[in-house]
Amino acid sequence: MMPTLRFLTALPVYNEASHVDAVLDEVVRYAGDVLVVDDGSTDGTADRLARRDDIFYVRHPRNRGYGAALKTAFDYALRFRYDALVTIDCDGQHEPQRIGQLVTACCDADIASGSRYLSDKGQAGEAPAERRQINVQITRELNERLGLSLTDAFCGFKAYRGAALAQLNVMEPGYGMPLELWVQAAHLGLRIVEVPVPLIYLEEERSFGGSLDDGRKRLEYYHRVMDRAIETAARGGASEAILAPDADKWWCEVS
Repeated sequence: MMPTLRFLTALPVYNEASHVDAVLDEVVRYAGDVLVVDDGSTDGTADRLARRDDIFYVRHPRNRGYGAALKTAFDYALRFRYDALVTIDCDGQHEPQRIGQLVTACCDADIASGSRYLSDKGQAGEAPAERRQINVQITRELNERLGLSLTDAFCGFKAYRGAALAQLNVMEPGYGMPLELWVQAAHLGLRIVEVPVPLIYLEEERSFGGSLDDGRKRLEYYHRVMDRAIETAARGGASEAILAPDADKWWCEVS
């Protein structure tokens, strides 16, 4: 039985021509309104999306970053007054049939976040060791600094109450955006729950882009985002964007 909340399911997409149709075919089975934010794809993704009549579609003229694509989805959900927003990645690592579970969990929380580490059941593939190590470290630091009890700081499979979205003011355009999100959620006192989701990693190589493929530089970038967000929240202001190393190689403008 589908949740009673009127919700939007949004997918940030960048150069996912090989996955986008198969993923969307599944997502539309489990979600009513579906939004795809194409973040300036250059591989034919835009042409595939333009042929579909079962989704809403927003395109960034140029690549702006993962966080910027999610911010567009936040703004869309608020503009059209959805009760909740679900975000799901388009790389085949999330199971669309679990969308309803996240929305249901969000009925009693402000943010329901998927966690790949709450349960060892149903795993398909293993997280690359370096990525897992960085996730564990950053998650631990967030918990220690913010008084949270997260197990997975970076899972993109989430549900947000519309009222919670209206209180957030995320500005970070890159992959560090979830850290800014958690800082603001903690300072706002938002109710957070985690929902177990399978750990699914595909065989294909995935890249963060530019210098962020270097784990040390990626960790430095995450720390800068976290430090700036905590400092800004303490002052009661909105965070400023922090450009990662080689930012121009994976997003072209910040607005």
